[in-house]
Amino acid sequence: MPGDRGKGGIVYLAYDYPLLNVFWTMFWFFLWILWFILLFRIITDIFRDKDMNGWGKAGWLAFVILLPFVGVLVYVIARGKDMGRREITQARDQQREFDAYIRETASGGKQPSHAEELTRLAELRSRGDITEEEFGRAKALILTDDRPAASPAPGVPPTPGR
Repeated sequence: MPGDRGKGGIVYLAYDYPLLNVFWTMFWFFLWILWFILLFRIITDIFRDKDMNGWGKAGWLAFVILLPFVGVLVYVIARGKDMGRREITQARDQQREFDAYIRETASGGKQPSHAEELTRLAELRSRGDITEEEFGRAKALILTDDRPAASPAPGVPPTPGR
């Protein structure tokens, strides 16, 4: 009912909560979210570390979970620099794997072996499509593994510097 004021006769409205209290609440909520992000990053880093044995991982994990504020603070102080290095190493490895996947996918499969290329060259020479001199140059290129890169797609010129 409109006249019902609830228990104690007090009605709280939006204007009863000052603007500074709104900012203060948002600040604490933001810190709470940051705390959980940091906690999960540390737990991820504990499992990512290849140099630490299983008992070390179990000890750090128990320390971080049972005494979270002290455990996170000690972990960041003791292993913070290596934590960043492991993150960078993982990012570089992922980028390297992604680039290799893109190269393999864009090339339409794997490159033919040296034997397959030499066989194809011999067939071209036997049919008379290439001269003996062209065969020798192409064979030298194949055997020195100094082959030109295939264009990424038909009709697309190769990118300079790649």
